[in-house]
Amino acid sequence: MELEGVVQNYAWGKLGSESAVADLCRGDIQGDLPYAELWMGTHPNGPAKIKATGQSLKDFIDGFEDKARLLGKEPHRAFGGALPFLLKILSVRKALSIQAHPNKELAETLHASRPEIYKDPNHKPEMAVALTEFEGLCGFRPLEEISTFLSEVKPLREAVGEPHASALCEGKSGALKDAFGALMQCESKVIKAQLDSMISPNYEIPHLKDLFIRLHAEYPGDVGCFVIYFLNLVSLQPGEAMFLGPNLPHAYLRGDCVEVMATSDNVVRAGLTPKLIDVPPLLNMLIYEPTRDVRFFPKEENPHSTLFDPPVKDFVFVRIFFPGEGGSFSKPIPRDRASFFITPRGPGNAKGQILFLKAGGSGELSFWKEESLRAFQPFCSC
Repeated sequence: MELEGVVQNYAWGKLGSESAVADLCRGDIQGDLPYAELWMGTHPNGPAKIKATGQSLKDFIDGFEDKARLLGKEPHRAFGGALPFLLKILSVRKALSIQAHPNKELAETLHASRPEIYKDPNHKPEMAVALTEFEGLCGFRPLEEISTFLSEVKPLREAVGEPHASALCEGKSGALKDAFGALMQCESKVIKAQLDSMISPNYEIPHLKDLFIRLHAEYPGDVGCFVIYFLNLVSLQPGEAMFLGPNLPHAYLRGDCVEVMATSDNVVRAGLTPKLIDVPPLLNMLIYEPTRDVRFFPKEENPHSTLFDPPVKDFVFVRIFFPGEGGSFSKPIPRDRASFFITPRGPGNAKGQILFLKAGGSGELSFWKEESLRAFQPFCSC
């Protein structure tokens, strides 16, 4: 069953035909309009529709009598007849917000107390797989790296404050949480003054100069410009991935990716955004554990597919690739649970096609042997 996704024109998206999202749209493209995300799922902020009928996928699932046969027995039992995952294509021109997603318990609390802001009582673990060279921030850097930056980037040290900077450089317990909290809660006039000193002709930025200048041009005066010295800078090549579990600080910076997540739109933001910033819950929820490598490595499923299997029940994610060097394409591997099947790269009508496959279903795709095809298939992991 073929679907039509929903395009989101957020300001940070790539413009017009430069966007991977626009490239998948079958219609007129406006050159000055940002095409940021393509949503495929049942979330009310972007419900996919069945191409042949115009009916929303959610209404189709809700009205299906035997949901266990449609979705699979275990997913139906675990998620009460709902599709537990949301698939997106992202095309990032300028940085997204410094953010984290709450775990299930915190999501329920935030939704109950502030439903106008946190509209889902669900967690939002997510997996991003690069379609092009992709850059982001994810997780806290090793303490020795942050200490080096605090010692050598003087405006950063001024913004954090001498007591907190010294405590972190000395390796004191809890110093990372205290230093990051001090930065995020620093007065805006102090942040602006220190950022201005960073870009002064009289100051030579000793680390991450190009990234800092780029972010400051996108979000002048924003504390998020200093966060690059606390979070790991992650560069992914096409096909590489990172998994963003609950309470992990992160931000996407540029590039194109395919993303699968639990069905939720809960985001707690703290910088690099004109949207609502909610610093206190973000500081309380974060995981203050430094790490070096935040990439997520798949397992080979067969010669043409790799399986990304994160530690959540909501989804697993399969990347399928045929290089077009001879041979023929076989059907997607039948799954015993419902799945999406999308082809961001492929010949003719296959490119951009979005299929919803019922449990045990398999799509029909064919192409000439010299043509390549790249596809993704998420489904519930329980």
